[in-house]
Amino acid sequence: MMLEHGGNNPRYSIVVPFHNEQDSVPELYRRLAGVMTGVYEPVEFVFVDDHSSDSTPQLLKDVAASDPRVSVIRLKRNYGQTVALAAGFDYAEGDIIISMDGDLQHDPADIPKMLKALEESGSDIVSGWRKKRVDNLFLRRIPSRAANWSMSKLSGVNIHDFGTTFKVYRRDTIKQIRLYGEMHRFIPALASWNGATVIEVPINNIERPEGKSHYGLSRTVRVLFDLLTIRFLLRYVTRPLHFFGPIGLLSMLAGLGINAWMLAKKILLGTDLLEQHGPLMILGAVLILAGVQLISSGLIGEMLSRTYFESQGKPIYSVERVISARGASRPASEQSAHK
Repeated sequence: MMLEHGGNNPRYSIVVPFHNEQDSVPELYRRLAGVMTGVYEPVEFVFVDDHSSDSTPQLLKDVAASDPRVSVIRLKRNYGQTVALAAGFDYAEGDIIISMDGDLQHDPADIPKMLKALEESGSDIVSGWRKKRVDNLFLRRIPSRAANWSMSKLSGVNIHDFGTTFKVYRRDTIKQIRLYGEMHRFIPALASWNGATVIEVPINNIERPEGKSHYGLSRTVRVLFDLLTIRFLLRYVTRPLHFFGPIGLLSMLAGLGINAWMLAKKILLGTDLLEQHGPLMILGAVLILAGVQLISSGLIGEMLSRTYFESQGKPIYSVERVISARGASRPASEQSAHK
């Protein structure tokens, strides 16, 4: 369900997910208001409460009561950071949307630098880069560096820090992306697939002042699975047969080769295949069957892909700008709005 609110559209939206962050809420709001008020207006603050069980809901309610620019979205259960961000992005109406964590590890003072980089570069996304990290070396920094290197190579997006939530988006870019799982860290890769440009800006990495981190090594396994999913989505979402087909074809050829070799031995040498090559016969048959199944999976995937795009009315391309004799050149989003 898309979340909506009334009123005039703000220029900037700041989306912050919270889960049991009672020690951070008042201070983070104070810092954000100090940076944005009077300089970056009109602005809205979209605070998403991911079903906190501490005093976070009441503190957010108090902040919203004191500042009409603040909207609080409380989710019905604890969905996780990705879904909380998705809810905030759906609700946000700013032309420029800024996301960050609610634990004070992101410094609002970095926002002007990131907004300046967005305007000067003309990019669609400015991603924060925790160049000098303060996390534990072995439990956080080394695994994070390895994961970021893998993400960069597999996604083709050359940035150093996929994990940080601190990013600045143009509205049209982030609104095109549907999030699920742990996919928020892969937004630059998903956006790049749609043609978005991404740049990186170094940001401060502040040690968490209070509370307990919600991150740990247990999340690494989930990230690896999401990384495989992203790789598949980026390369094969519109052509799954290109992924399953070559593997299935190699499997079938290997199985047929094994069976052809054994048949030749049977005909030319009279070899008793069941006695001497029983396991090999089974292997050949399994390889052929596996190849047929993989190719069939690819064909089914092709049909599902076409059904998805056609039934959703979802285009397989992203238009940056339309130029025609009927009017001046303008972004595709404005063209759609005038239809």
